[in-house]
Amino acid sequence: MIRLLLADDQALVRGALSALLSLEPDLTVVAEVGSGDLVLDAVREHRPDVVLMDVEMPGLDGIAATAQVRATYPETRVLIVTTFGRPGFLRRAMHSGAMGFVVKDTPAAQLADAVRRVHAGLRVVDPALATDSLVAGESPLTQRETEVLQAARDGSSVAVIASRLFLSEGTVRNHLSAAIGKTQAANRAEAVLTAESNGWL
Repeated sequence: MIRLLLADDQALVRGALSALLSLEPDLTVVAEVGSGDLVLDAVREHRPDVVLMDVEMPGLDGIAATAQVRATYPETRVLIVTTFGRPGFLRRAMHSGAMGFVVKDTPAAQLADAVRRVHAGLRVVDPALATDSLVAGESPLTQRETEVLQAARDGSSVAVIASRLFLSEGTVRNHLSAAIGKTQAANRAEAVLTAESNGWL
């Protein structure tokens, strides 16, 4: 029996996944959580073989939670199951240690097969997303440019971003300018949107 942990902030999605996967004779859902912050404790308590992890969750996002799980419990595999099939998410998820990446509209039989393959130590990636990822390439943003753009998501002023990241205002302006240029955006709001749509943030 393959033991599963479901991590998704939408209760309806968790319930549907649980119902579908529990129909499989060799799969059992041992726990469900609705926040990335709760994943590591749930893995510690329930020792699942595979975690089905959403990307966008409150608290810790699924990619950061995947890195935590893989660092602490390397025998536990992670399969990312997300609504957002963004190329940047795929690359970041694989770098964090995920063994698979599929979108939520994957047919139930294919999802169950993906779980089995990930459990067996194989990589499973949505083919269309893999192609998109190759075409899109790596994020052109440096780590600091990414941090500054993330801080700019809520429309904060340069002064607020500088204070939040312990940087000078001039440094923040320089990073924003570089990010705008690299994303070929007209302004920082557009740069944020471009980076988000590519899964770079």
